[in-house]
Amino acid sequence: MVVIKQLSIFVENKPGRMARVAKILSDASVNIRALTIAEAGDFGVIRMIVDDPVKGYKVLNNEGFTVSETDVLAIVMKDQPGGLYEIVDTLGKHNVNIDYAYAFVTEKSKRAMLIMRVGERVGDIDKATNVLKDADVKLATKDDLEMV
Repeated sequence: MVVIKQLSIFVENKPGRMARVAKILSDASVNIRALTIAEAGDFGVIRMIVDDPVKGYKVLNNEGFTVSETDVLAIVMKDQPGGLYEIVDTLGKHNVNIDYAYAFVTEKSKRAMLIMRVGERVGDIDKATNVLKDADVKLATKDDLEMV
């Protein structure tokens, strides 16, 4: 199974919180590859892919942040109209629910990447992986993300 580890950091929704997270990771030489921030009133969730999730988790946790690790898929998406549709339509037709997703495009590797968390039921990530592979959709590995 091709699974990427994502860090989720729960923070107060106040000025400077993201800067503190970024500084802690920077000081530890942990590189952020992708991120998204979602707010919910007084708190927010920073979800990110980093080059060393074990180290990232440890340094953030040691600094008092509430951090969790989640299995997500990293999908190589066609950087053209319909690229996202191809993926989400395939999953929808196979009854795989998408909990959330975020994407980025890289100039260096000239490709689009989609980070996605699928349903929480046991086996959902395996089902999504198999469905996407059967549809000839490339799933990225941790090494692929290092090249972006």
